[in-house]
Amino acid sequence: MARLLLGVTGSIAAYKAIETVRLASAAGHSVRVIQTPASERFVGRASFEAITGAPVLTSEFEADPARGAYPGEPPGAHQPISHLALVERADAYLIAPASADALARLAHGLAGDLVAAAALAATCPMAVAPAMNDRMWLSPATQANVELLRARGVTVVGPRQGRLASRGEEGLGRLAEPEELLEALEGMVRTPTLAGARVLVTAGGTREPIDAVRYIGNRSSGRMGYALARAARRRGAQVDVVAANVALPDPPGATVVRVGTAAELLRACEQRFARCDVLLMAAAVADFRPAAPAAGKLKKDRSGPPTIALEPTEDVLQALARRRAPNQLLVGFAAEHGPGGEVYAREKLERKGLDAIVLNDISDAAIGFDSECNEVTILTARGEEREVARAGKLKIAEAVLDVVAELWTQRQKLRTAATARDVRGRGDGVGSESDGAERASSGSAARA
Repeated sequence: MARLLLGVTGSIAAYKAIETVRLASAAGHSVRVIQTPASERFVGRASFEAITGAPVLTSEFEADPARGAYPGEPPGAHQPISHLALVERADAYLIAPASADALARLAHGLAGDLVAAAALAATCPMAVAPAMNDRMWLSPATQANVELLRARGVTVVGPRQGRLASRGEEGLGRLAEPEELLEALEGMVRTPTLAGARVLVTAGGTREPIDAVRYIGNRSSGRMGYALARAARRRGAQVDVVAANVALPDPPGATVVRVGTAAELLRACEQRFARCDVLLMAAAVADFRPAAPAAGKLKKDRSGPPTIALEPTEDVLQALARRRAPNQLLVGFAAEHGPGGEVYAREKLERKGLDAIVLNDISDAAIGFDSECNEVTILTARGEEREVARAGKLKIAEAVLDVVAELWTQRQKLRTAATARDVRGRGDGVGSESDGAERASSGSAARA
């Protein structure tokens, strides 16, 4: 995980910085926070210190009790210069919220406070997340400052449309949400191992209607699929998500298509499958559906419960696997209950011609459906087996994407080598024809 530095400036949106720090810490990152004196009017340093477990600095003249260390590291051997040490050790630096005043000072290289001085000394990737009234944001001066920062390579996480601090006002100036801020931070430190790849993710659980009210379904929340989408986006992929009955915020940067039934899931995937490079089939798809769902609501009567005839749904993953191109990667998921799951997962991997399959045991409620954590075994077609210990689903997703990135890189190398051989082969053929033509021409000349 990364060492992340967060700078907080004077804006009422500073409360979102607390949640950003919480999310980053929960994801396993080591976080330090520095503040401007004005920001303390909105959020005190004690809030950040409680979450990070590290001291918060607000002046370049105060001593750092941790001596430049990030959480989990031993204190330094000597007392460093705070505006140099923290940003020097950081893997990424985000200033959020960044007020209009802060943007102006950053753009013009002023270093009158700790946050700005650290920015001037930063050699790591840096981002700013502006927050202000819409009129201040749209001011030509602010826009010019933002363009100056962009030209210097600073990532700008632009403000969002929504309610503003002024009573009754709405507009463009609202600070991006904490999930987006963390996404930006992690995107700056994550190697883009899937840059240029198109990834199709399925998430959630299908529901097959019994009547207009009831359905056959499962308890899949879509958390794992959405975590995979976020992890793929961080690695530079273009991501489409087909979400079956998911009630979660959309993964930042992904295109989400919502479906209900297995048939709808299949149709949505078929429309997108041909142009994807990687399929991550995390959705829990119903195996059966009512053969004749009622148009209205089935009534309870004295004759007892109705008999519901079931028919199999089409195997979505199998249907897509039959249409796969040689360069596509397919990753399946197997949610098994109790012992013997690995045998079934391996059989599914081979039967459907997958490149990898992710096995998890849902008999443990702590890692079953709708939980925040998971614990999986990743099996590959090459016979590899990778155990991933219990962790948050985003961390599990990163482990899955590590395997996908390895397979993707290997596939790209094979394609490059094959193309090179093909080019050499065509070149040899052209050379042979040319040589033959020259010999024929020489022979004709000699006979003449």
